[in-house]
Amino acid sequence: MAGFSDYAEGKILDHVFGAVTYTPPATLYIALFTTTPNVETGASGTEVTGGNYSRVAVTNNATNWPAASGGSKSNGTQINFPTPSAGWGTVVGFGVYDASSAGNMLGAAALTASKVINSGDPVYFPASSLTVALD
Repeated sequence: MAGFSDYAEGKILDHVFGAVTYTPPATLYIALFTTTPNVETGASGTEVTGGNYSRVAVTNNATNWPAASGGSKSNGTQINFPTPSAGWGTVVGFGVYDASSAGNMLGAAALTASKVINSGDPVYFPASSLTVALD
């Protein structure tokens, strides 16, 4: 289960407690990591590169991210990555960003099981498999 980054927590707190209005991004970008970043700061992670890799754009709406329940929210549709044209290494975590490259990390987590990604392997997260929670 992913947690929110310090950046996202600050935006939520400012919004809820009236300091500033927060407008969520219209598109969220899902990233894969071979070294999981620090969920609080976004630092120290190693994002996959090469071999046809790119972050996956997911429209930020109620179909792709249905209503929260029990303090958490999960993807409502399958998230498909491009087919690797070369090995991506051992993927151990994921992150959610507000931009297709760089940008602010909104949350991240380690996968429940790491996965070696070889050339041609399908890479996807089934519906309800990425869960983000407020902690």
